[in-house]
Amino acid sequence: MFVVKFKAFRIVASVALMAFALGMSGCGSMGKDDPNSQAALDKLYSDAKDDLNSGSYDRAIKTLEKIEGRAAGTPMGQQATLDLAWAYYKTAERAQAVTTLDRFIKLNPSSPAMDYALYMKGLVNFNEDLGLFGRLAGQDVSERDQQASREALLAFRQLVEQFPESRYAPDATTRANFISNTLAAYEVHVARYYFNRKAYVAAANRAQTAVAEFQYAPGIEEALFIMGESYDKLGLTQLRDDARRVLDKNFPDSEYASNGGKRKKPWWKVW
Repeated sequence: MFVVKFKAFRIVASVALMAFALGMSGCGSMGKDDPNSQAALDKLYSDAKDDLNSGSYDRAIKTLEKIEGRAAGTPMGQQATLDLAWAYYKTAERAQAVTTLDRFIKLNPSSPAMDYALYMKGLVNFNEDLGLFGRLAGQDVSERDQQASREALLAFRQLVEQFPESRYAPDATTRANFISNTLAAYEVHVARYYFNRKAYVAAANRAQTAVAEFQYAPGIEEALFIMGESYDKLGLTQLRDDARRVLDKNFPDSEYASNGGKRKKPWWKVW
C-alpha cells in the first residue's frame, strides 16, 4: 500500500514539475514575443533611428507611432514623440509636427527636453512661413496670414526666457530678432498699402500695431511716420503731433523726421 502511494506521489510530482517547466518555457516565449517588452521596444527604436538617419522618414514615422503608443509615459516614449515631430517636419507635414510638439509640451511640462521641444516648434513655424516674405509682389498684402511666424516668435521667446542657458537659446534669440524685424516690416508694408489707398484708419491701426508689438525693430521709424500722416489726414491733430514727437525724439536723423516742423523731404517723396 505504501509503495502504491509513493509511486502515485512520484507521478503527481513529475506532472507538477513538467507543468512548471512548460509554464516557465511559455513565459520565456511570451517575453520574447511580447511587442511591449523592453527588448521589442529597443529593437523598434533602433530601426526607427536607422530610418531617420537614412532619410526614410515615412517608414520612421510608422515605427515611432508604434513606440509612442506602447511606451507612453516613459523616457523612450517621450523621445519617440520628439523624433516623430522631427520626422513630420522633414516630410513637410507642418501641422502634424506642431500638433505632436504641442502634445509633448502639454504632457511633459517638466521634461529636461522641454527647451528642445520649444526650439523645434519655433523652427517648424519659422521654416514654414518666412520664406514667403520675398514674394510679396503681386499679392494683396492685406490678405496675408502671419500666424505661423507669430507662433514661431512665441516659441523662441519662451525658450529664451525659461531656458536662458539652453544650447538652443543663442540661435533662438537670433531667429526671434529676425522674425520681429520681419513682422514689423510686414505690418509697415500693410500700413503703407492702406495709406496709399486712402484707408487712413486701417493704416494708422497697422502702424500702431507695429509700434506696440515690435518697438525695437528698424521698421518702427516708418511706422511712426505713417501714424502721423494718417492721423493728419483724419484731422486728429493731437495724435498726429504725438506720433511726430516720438519719431523726432527717437529718430532725429531720419528722413521721416519733421526737424522742428520742416521735414527733410515732403512725405510723398519719402516713399
